[in-house]
Amino acid sequence: MEDSVSLERNDTIAEIVLNRPGKHNALTPQMVKQIGSVCDEINNDPQIHVVIIRGAGERAFCAGSDIGALNDYEDFWAWRNRIDYITPLRNLRKPSIAAIKGWALGGGFEIALACDLRVASKTAVFAAPEVTLGWVGAGGAAQHLTRLLGYGQAMRLLLTGDRIGAEEAFRLGLMEWLVEPGEEVKQARAIAHTIASHSTVATQAVKAAVKSAMNGSLELGFQLENELMALYFAKAEQDKESVLFKGRKADSSPNQA
Repeated sequence: MEDSVSLERNDTIAEIVLNRPGKHNALTPQMVKQIGSVCDEINNDPQIHVVIIRGAGERAFCAGSDIGALNDYEDFWAWRNRIDYITPLRNLRKPSIAAIKGWALGGGFEIALACDLRVASKTAVFAAPEVTLGWVGAGGAAQHLTRLLGYGQAMRLLLTGDRIGAEEAFRLGLMEWLVEPGEEVKQARAIAHTIASHSTVATQAVKAAVKSAMNGSLELGFQLENELMALYFAKAEQDKESVLFKGRKADSSPNQA
């Protein structure tokens, strides 16, 4: 169904599909609500280990918010208290991968930046054009771009609103994989299968540790990593299935309890 956000499942991998191809998957308020709902469903489903986000159709990942739909907000206060689509994506506990083709503009760019990993087709085009409309992006572009690219390149993209192609975006470090047109979803699925083959406790702990490193001090980061490993060790003893537990049993003498 068009003008919707769907959740597709393939074993332990979920795919969030932005489905409005006739409008380059530009987001309506209804689609924004659906993003929040599917993210809640993913976080609460232990069978889902990894998430892929992609756009329907052949022309775009997501062209951002539907500008015409902004008129649906009664006033600035209603907009301020809107349901935000970036926050649920950023708060996914499971590793997330953006499979990007065509336009990733404005809010669509911010969706890609909110993911943990990005795979882009050579057709991809990125931009934060809000400044050209007299706006500022409200979905974290300034925060994510500064951390990914550094101050100067973030300022270049945000102050000019210029579009950049996939080759330049890859060179700058905006994505982790650059693939031939039409291969982005296939590659994202291959990466997702690799990640999903690992312990969910480990992959979610890695995500939590790296996010802590981006936002906190070095000393607190060390402490968090130690605590996360301690939690894994506790789980290893509980389920008796992990490498740690099996290794300890193999090293134990017959006289040990």
